Amino acid sequence: SLFTFLKMIWALSIALSYLSVASVVDAHSYRYANHQRVDLLVNTVGPFNNPTETYPYYSLPFCRRTGKQRSHRQSLSETMSGSRKVHSPYELTFLDPVPWRALCEEFMDVDDLKELKSAIEDDYFFEMFLDDLPMWGYVGEVTHEEFLLGKSIQGARVYLYPHLHFSMGYNGDQIVSVNVTTDPKRRVDITDIIAGQEIVFSYSVEWVNQPDIKYDNRMQRYEDSAFLPSSFEIHWLSIINSFVLVLLLTAFLAIILMRILKNDFSRYMDVDEDELTEEETGWKMINGDVFRPPSNVSFFSACVGAGAQIFLTAFVLLCAVVMEVFKATRRGALLTACIMIYSMCGFFGGFVSGRLFKQLKGSNWVFNVIITAMIFPVPLFVVFSWVNSVAATNNSTAALPFTTIMLIASIFVFVHFPLTVVGAVTGRNMTAGEYKAPSRTNKVPREVPKVQAWYRYPLVQLFMAGFLPFSAIYIELHYIFASIWGHKIYSLFGILFIAFIMLSTVASFITIALLYFQLVREDHRWWWSTFFNGGSTGFFIMGYSFFYFFHRSQMDGLLQGSFYFGYMTLVSYAFFLMLGFVGFMSSFSFVDYIYGSVKCD
Repeated sequence: SLFTFLKMIWALSIALSYLSVASVVDAHSYRYANHQRVDLLVNTVGPFNNPTETYPYYSLPFCRRTGKQRSHRQSLSETMSGSRKVHSPYELTFLDPVPWRALCEEFMDVDDLKELKSAIEDDYFFEMFLDDLPMWGYVGEVTHEEFLLGKSIQGARVYLYPHLHFSMGYNGDQIVSVNVTTDPKRRVDITDIIAGQEIVFSYSVEWVNQPDIKYDNRMQRYEDSAFLPSSFEIHWLSIINSFVLVLLLTAFLAIILMRILKNDFSRYMDVDEDELTEEETGWKMINGDVFRPPSNVSFFSACVGAGAQIFLTAFVLLCAVVMEVFKATRRGALLTACIMIYSMCGFFGGFVSGRLFKQLKGSNWVFNVIITAMIFPVPLFVVFSWVNSVAATNNSTAALPFTTIMLIASIFVFVHFPLTVVGAVTGRNMTAGEYKAPSRTNKVPREVPKVQAWYRYPLVQLFMAGFLPFSAIYIELHYIFASIWGHKIYSLFGILFIAFIMLSTVASFITIALLYFQLVREDHRWWWSTFFNGGSTGFFIMGYSFFYFFHRSQMDGLLQGSFYFGYMTLVSYAFFLMLGFVGFMSSFSFVDYIYGSVKCD
């Protein structure tokens, strides 16, 4: 039965959710005994300016032949974020200081030294973990640097840091902070590479008692360092300023529109039925064509359904983060949660698409369901295939393993697609029949008057419809980009939720306003135009991504560029579908209301 099938889908989704988060669980409240071994995990290395371009730690010649390089068990979220943790040969024991200890002594040939020199010139940094706490450090430094085409010139010296100093903070029998620093006094000059040389890699360890830091609050310093207090205040003031402006603008627009509609209603109500043909003007004149179904009903319904699914996904995800259902600042947690929530929201997307498709008298509903289920995942698959192939070709940790790809694919196949089908069937069955419009539709379409004024052209209105919602979230976009494509940690999800509400509200109001002016000039082709006007903010987000890449970041290279522009194209497309759904549904309610409030033939 349908109920049994839904239970199976739900059980599968819960199982997949458990698999994705089961190994994420921290060694919560892990307590160490004196002299107990503490595992130090090495993760990745990569250029600082390209946060997505990461490589395995031992891709650089760091004591590759010392100890057993066993892979550390990771969660789905960690793997998707590019982590590839490996157990290191560092010998650390709880509360035992180490003044100096050699890790390995290796002969570096010319190729190894050139590889290290190139990495240092590209500002490579490494990432390590101890007791699930991250720490970072640079591979080396370039002094008196002047660069030409990314290479140091004019007497610049390139130094390697072979010695690392670990500072561990503890509170009782728990580790509450970690830090790694380099010792400039023990650096090795590798500027002039004529022949290989012997290099000793070493480390030292100190333990610092920090009773003021509680174990449960040990991650706080990473979140606090995300944005300075002054930046935090500016952030809040900026978003409050945007919120007030949007509120005033929306109220102003609503008041004007309501006054105009009130005058229209009064004028149309006073017209007798015998005088309708001669007296009708403006939007009431096209009452016999305004409810004519759009072209490509199947594709239109699929776009609206996909947008509804993305909208609900964003809303549920933000609510879960604000209510602290899971730790959003944990690496990869947001991405994993987004995949799971999106798959579960397939029911809502299928429901909206199936219901609208039946109301618009569409045929071949099976094809409509398939389009609804694939209209976003297919572009996602295409972009992912490209960027993952580029990452795999470059041996980057950003390339997902085959098992992870199969797990994510199974979520889409066994959760997202079936729920979309069930939602579409439910939507069709719950819909009594085709949409009962307030007015009858003429058999012959009315001719649309030619556009006279330049500001009424579709492209100009598309620009106006996208610019206003984009201006409401422009400030927040900077912080989000700095977090996703930089090294900041975003934790102000309350502000993000407010920005999401503002974006949806403004997109809804501006689409309705433009729709009214379109109907006034007797253009009844509003279905697709409202969807495009609502989703036009996605084009602005894509434009901003180009601006950010070339003027606000120092990212470069094929690998980083592929990830950035590939996934930003997907994000912009998602915003287009989501806000297109918001714009259309608002407009649909508006059209149904105004034509249902006046006498129509």
